[in-house]
Amino acid sequence: MNTGWLAWECLVFGLFVCATSCAPLWRRKKDAAAGGNAKRAYIFAGGGVSTLSMILSVARGTLGVRSFLGFPSELVYYGSAMWETLYGMVLAFPLVCWVFIPVYYRLNTNSVYEYLQMRFGSIWVRRMAAATFLLRQTLNLAVTVYTPTVALHAVLALPHWASAAALTGVAIVFNLLGGLAAAIRADVIQTLTMVMVSAAFIIQATVKAGGPQQVFTDNLEGNRLKFFNFTFDPTVRVDTMSALVGQLFMSVSIYGCQQTFVQRYCSMSSEARVKRTLLANVPAVFILFSLSWVVGMAIYAIYKYCDPLMSGRIVAPDEVLPFYVQDQFTFLPGMLGLFLGSLFNGALSFLVSNVNSLSTVTWEDFVSATPAFKGISDKQQLTIIKIIGIIYSITIMCLSLSVGLVGGVIEGSLLVTSATSGALLGVFLLAAIFPVANGKGALCGMLMSHFITAWMATGRLLYVNDSVAMLPLSVEKCPNATLSALSPKALPVDLNQTLAQIIPMLKDLDPTREPHLIINQESVLFTALMKMYSVSYMWYAVIGTVTCIVVGTVVGFFTANENDAFDERLLHPLVAKIARKLPGKKRTFTTEVEEKVPNVKESSNSTDETVVETEEKPPVELILNGSRLFESYENLPTRTRL
Repeated sequence: MNTGWLAWECLVFGLFVCATSCAPLWRRKKDAAAGGNAKRAYIFAGGGVSTLSMILSVARGTLGVRSFLGFPSELVYYGSAMWETLYGMVLAFPLVCWVFIPVYYRLNTNSVYEYLQMRFGSIWVRRMAAATFLLRQTLNLAVTVYTPTVALHAVLALPHWASAAALTGVAIVFNLLGGLAAAIRADVIQTLTMVMVSAAFIIQATVKAGGPQQVFTDNLEGNRLKFFNFTFDPTVRVDTMSALVGQLFMSVSIYGCQQTFVQRYCSMSSEARVKRTLLANVPAVFILFSLSWVVGMAIYAIYKYCDPLMSGRIVAPDEVLPFYVQDQFTFLPGMLGLFLGSLFNGALSFLVSNVNSLSTVTWEDFVSATPAFKGISDKQQLTIIKIIGIIYSITIMCLSLSVGLVGGVIEGSLLVTSATSGALLGVFLLAAIFPVANGKGALCGMLMSHFITAWMATGRLLYVNDSVAMLPLSVEKCPNATLSALSPKALPVDLNQTLAQIIPMLKDLDPTREPHLIINQESVLFTALMKMYSVSYMWYAVIGTVTCIVVGTVVGFFTANENDAFDERLLHPLVAKIARKLPGKKRTFTTEVEEKVPNVKESSNSTDETVVETEEKPPVELILNGSRLFESYENLPTRTRL
């Protein structure tokens, strides 16, 4: 590689990263000049985010930097099956608008998981949901940090640990100086940059391949485009049904139950704006999501007869996009630097905005309840939140170094998301649309959901050969110089696949083994347990959600008592209307304005329900630790239907 050319690329890379990191400094000065609550501005951006910025930020948060690098390689080597997860993504937005936004947009809380304590009256349900989010997002962010290190290693031979350390260091500074508003602005810059860079990739490859029609034909003939594949086999890695249903459950869990997105919703000035923003994300996500797959189509059209992985020029599928940029854009100085800068800064902004949510949830749902931190000022709270963010950043950096063992960028991300989505989505659905659910049921449902999905995921990792066969590749038109220079480190790619097929057969041919042992081993592979382990991770979210809801409603039904009372405004409005018309005991506070009775006494005027009139208490005692539940709560009731 030419030293002068490399220096120019590094300069462009550095300038781009520095330029897009100026947002937090500018926002910090603006906040300081305006005054106000620094903590709330840090967490919710002060409510001054524009609709367009929010649309781009939500879309950016939906896809992440992983799609920029992972989707092109997925199409080149495995085809378009994962592309169909788009169906579930776009369907999730209207569902979130209808199910979740009407329920807790009015909540004046810093953590969405406080809603669960309000609804179920259980701090343990709240903390388990928060812990689920923290675990999922920490592991997902490890994948995000790992993503740019792949490109930097492929192009500059920079060790993964060095790239991860640099990214984490910049993220810590970003976290200290900025907040959600700065992260949203960085998201906008990154989204626009990635669109322009992806468009350049597509144009260059399309021209090189002979036009759009040729690109489409090459991918069709190469079996890269295969849609509407209904196998109805849950063990298939991904087909149309699992892409639609499995991704729908994952996406609803992410958009509707995750602090990262709820913080963005609460940063907007009205519920109507939130709904418009989410619905506008349907076309935005459709375009941005598909863009990376079209990049993959264009790259395949160029290398269909001289695949860089099979020819030994790269050693991992995720390196195909960096190789393409390095191979095809030598005529345009700075393009490689811009690409690397987009990856690096994209991961940076994604990391910062999510660390903001992680530290906020950790403080609000865990640390703030500690007696030592009672009564501290907002400024002191903000300092603690930033310190927690630094701890998370370092932890995520360490975890990112092991991501390569999971099977790649897309594989690792989907495995983590699906395995943790079921319990989270299930408990929020129990809270919003199942009046029969109570704290005991919600807790048991989450525990059982986590147990089932963790059991399945662990069994899959330990006992199931999770390798996916690549689609046919070719080197028949590679130059002789390329083939003669095959790197030895590339040879094990095919060798490992061959050994994986041969070794089981050699074991079966071992003359020292008794025949009945071979028969027993074969029978074990087809037991119900092994079949359960073989279920694709795309179904984990569905299984976990159904488990949580079924267990939660059954336990709630059999353990119901008067202590399960809750304000019916914590239910979905439509569910609350239906529940009022159903017969039986109502476990909700009445919302009628009634005369307050100072003494406790039991009324015998009703035969259908027992009414206990309680002593008047200040409204603040009917909610959580003084946190305001609704914008107006002067008419909080004093009578409970049991």
